[in-house]
Amino acid sequence: MSYRRIRGLVSVVVPAYNSARYIRTCINSLVKQSYPHIEIIIVNDASSDRTANVIQNWKKSTGARLASRGRIAVAVLPRNTGFSGAITMGMFLSEGEFIAIQDADDLSHPDRFKKQVQFLRDHPEVGLVGTNYAAFKSGSFKNQEIANWIRFGNEIKETYAAGGHCICHGTIMFRGSIFDQIGGPTRRIEGAEDYEFIVRCIENGITVENLPDVLYYYRNHALQRSRKYFGKTEKKGRWK
Repeated sequence: MSYRRIRGLVSVVVPAYNSARYIRTCINSLVKQSYPHIEIIIVNDASSDRTANVIQNWKKSTGARLASRGRIAVAVLPRNTGFSGAITMGMFLSEGEFIAIQDADDLSHPDRFKKQVQFLRDHPEVGLVGTNYAAFKSGSFKNQEIANWIRFGNEIKETYAAGGHCICHGTIMFRGSIFDQIGGPTRRIEGAEDYEFIVRCIENGITVENLPDVLYYYRNHALQRSRKYFGKTEKKGRWK
């Protein structure tokens, strides 16, 4: 018997580790989505900062008023499982026909989910869709730089076949059936889990695409995960 997913529901998975500074604005960008049928799944990956307190305070002060826009669930892991572990846990908890990813320090455009859901409905042959995005330095949201490494159409498959990367992981939405079929990101390749997940989708015959619209805002800051693996000069947004 296959897992039955709720038609039209978008399950937004937000992995959060020591994200106290940014998690509140992240959640606010999700509850303000123009697409109404969502559930937000925050996976607190055993944070050692005030992430848990910030989420709890948000739920008390703002969550009650905005919770009508969608269900909000928080999973607190007893020990740190890492990026792929937290995301996979959120995917296991998801009930939606669609699963979206949102990094805890980033923001989504209000129409992001509406446009991605519509694209997947209009293109049943596509299983996963990302978007273009704009990067900004923390504290300077208006000074944005639009990404120039995102690719579209046939160029996507060609890029991955050549060992490249051209889909920003935080922007993706995919059919929940894909997770039920191939699982979540690997724990074998630390720092490139998102890359491996896209490659595995392609290897399993899943068509992937990007929207040219800037529907995601990528925050550059000193504590972001990518700096641990790729340093300060790594291409913006390739790995969070």
